[in-house]
Amino acid sequence: MNAQRPQPDPQAISAELSALTVQSVAAGIRRRVLEHTLRNNGGYLSQACSAAEILATLFLRVMQLGPSTAPLIPRPFAGVPSQNNPAALTGAGYNGPRAPDLDRFIFSPVHYALVLYALLIELGRLGPDALERFNTDGSTVELIGAEHSPGHEVTAGSLGQALSQAGGIALARRLRGESGRVWVFMSDGEFQEGQTWEAFAALAHHHIGNLGVYIDANAQQCDGAMADVMTIEPLADRLRAFGAEVHEVDGHDAEALAKPALARENTVIRERHDTAGQQDPTPAAIDRPLVVIARTDTCRGIDLLRERAPKLHYLRFKSPNEQDAYEDLLEHWQDLAS
Repeated sequence: MNAQRPQPDPQAISAELSALTVQSVAAGIRRRVLEHTLRNNGGYLSQACSAAEILATLFLRVMQLGPSTAPLIPRPFAGVPSQNNPAALTGAGYNGPRAPDLDRFIFSPVHYALVLYALLIELGRLGPDALERFNTDGSTVELIGAEHSPGHEVTAGSLGQALSQAGGIALARRLRGESGRVWVFMSDGEFQEGQTWEAFAALAHHHIGNLGVYIDANAQQCDGAMADVMTIEPLADRLRAFGAEVHEVDGHDAEALAKPALARENTVIRERHDTAGQQDPTPAAIDRPLVVIARTDTCRGIDLLRERAPKLHYLRFKSPNEQDAYEDLLEHWQDLAS
């Protein structure tokens, strides 16, 4: 029998987490994804560059989540959900327990899975050894995340499906009288999908105001620049026309990223206070989804990637010299950290 892995000291973890900042977590995400890319000669590296601050801000500044309820070392795949498979699981426990007053997080661009795993490790929600199981047979730490992968609650591929599922969750929460919100992280490439626009039409029709969407608008998709493949601009105006409250911000500025969500929360709190005690309160003014378009740089922190633009979707080294250049960058980061 294998010896049980020693568990970390909860007090030590709490002290480390209290010192975390969006900047430190974002830097850790990029470092871990770069390390993994070098070890495996491949990885979704540009997505770490563009999304690191968005995800760190969501977990540290925006969402109200409880502590992880999932094991530091992810459980193996237990089969697909069905009435005959009680062992089936989701990765939602890494985002905390389900409770009426806590938020839910829906991760849409599942090819960003490595970025999400790196974030969870930085936050102490996932053990650093978990990436040793990345993309191996029988593992839930998948290359393209599914509902059983750490940090994932639903299967979101093909792209564009998560928002529809999140809308249903948010509507159900409102009908139950739950105060917790639903947050969705999306990529801008998903706005080339018709289902995304159908979902926004439904969100507006049903007045879903307890749902927020953060978009990594990095202007890239698998076939190159968004504008060359199929433009989605003017994205903000189009989303407003579909009934959303929209803000455009610098996706690498933590304060700018958090501000729309915090302002919405303050408005909701005031409206709850104003309608308290009323038998038949009027509908809240905040009755539409919140969207934050985060304009980002796919090469943020790793200028070496600019040599490959606009084909940045997945990095696989073309030569030993190119790999050496990325190794040198990682060593430089490690020297700075020490």
